[in-house]
Amino acid sequence: MEEGRGKSRTVVSIYGQQYTIVGTENPEHVKRVAKFVDKKMREVKGNNPYLDTNKIAVLTAVNIGNDYLALLKKLENEKKDEDL
Repeated sequence: MEEGRGKSRTVVSIYGQQYTIVGTENPEHVKRVAKFVDKKMREVKGNNPYLDTNKIAVLTAVNIGNDYLALLKKLENEKKDEDL
């Protein structure tokens, strides 16, 4: 989040539910993040059609967390290669 910016409210829809996100991020960024999460939840549901919404949300968070940590590791390795 950027310092010096006022907080704004952005209403988004994720997996059929409306959420009001309050923060200093640009509303277009918040909408993009929400769209990404919605897409990932729908992918998890497509692969596991009998899961309830809570389990879909947790598996989505685990998948996104895994992708994030893998990306951090990749960036770390690239930085190490640059330092050689």
